[in-house]
Amino acid sequence: MISDTYAYYPGCTLHSTEKEYDVSTRLVCQKLGITLKELEDWTCCGASSAHTINELLSIALPARDLQKAEKMGLPIVAACALCFSRLKHTAHDLADKAKLDLVNNLLSIEFHNTTEVHHLLKILYEKREDIIPRKRLSGLKIACYYGCVLVRPKAITDFDDVENPQIMDRLMEKLGAETVDWGFKTECCGASLPITKTEVVLKLSHRILSQAKQAGADCIAVACPMCHNNLDAYQKDMKKVYRDDFEMPVLFFTQLIGLAMSFSGVTGGTHG
Repeated sequence: MISDTYAYYPGCTLHSTEKEYDVSTRLVCQKLGITLKELEDWTCCGASSAHTINELLSIALPARDLQKAEKMGLPIVAACALCFSRLKHTAHDLADKAKLDLVNNLLSIEFHNTTEVHHLLKILYEKREDIIPRKRLSGLKIACYYGCVLVRPKAITDFDDVENPQIMDRLMEKLGAETVDWGFKTECCGASLPITKTEVVLKLSHRILSQAKQAGADCIAVACPMCHNNLDAYQKDMKKVYRDDFEMPVLFFTQLIGLAMSFSGVTGGTHG
């Protein structure tokens, strides 16, 4: 159920390297009458690493944040696709009472696993009719990139079609933009491998950028800080390896909404 007030879980990157996502999120939500109450003393959800080394840790970290939202009596919303994924997986796993009891004992909390988990993209999609853009994005061709964790697995995320999602596309079209038809909407960009396996990230992200350019896109819209980092910050490195000079802007979907609403100072990036 779509609410107007949410417990807001920004996650680590929105408070650091991807600050523009947090700024544009807060501005757009405020304009649309959506109240975001940031969780007090929230902790890292474990993102892409905890579940690969310790199952209990990967559940306990998000459970602490879900419990805080439960105490507030509010559904929780995350803008980061990875955070959304970890929160969703944890809520799913804690349907097992034995796991729920184990986490409660470990954290010394009382948690009943009743918190609804939402991603910001779906919230704003549901509010799209309330968006009255002052500066429509007409003439702009956008490749909407959802990434792999936002829509998968469908049984847990229950987000959109896993192969050809449409929510971001419809939202951008509401703003007057044209969305391109392409087949790399949910392909992996390399996720958390830029430090340990940089060559993998360059290869996968290069394929995505190549397909977006071939489809005629002027820019790429994303809903994940890690996807943004891989597609945006590594364009110079891709140029050195593949000789392609994309000069492709990569923007969070909230930045594009903000631009359509005539907000200034909501864009940012390091490509080129």
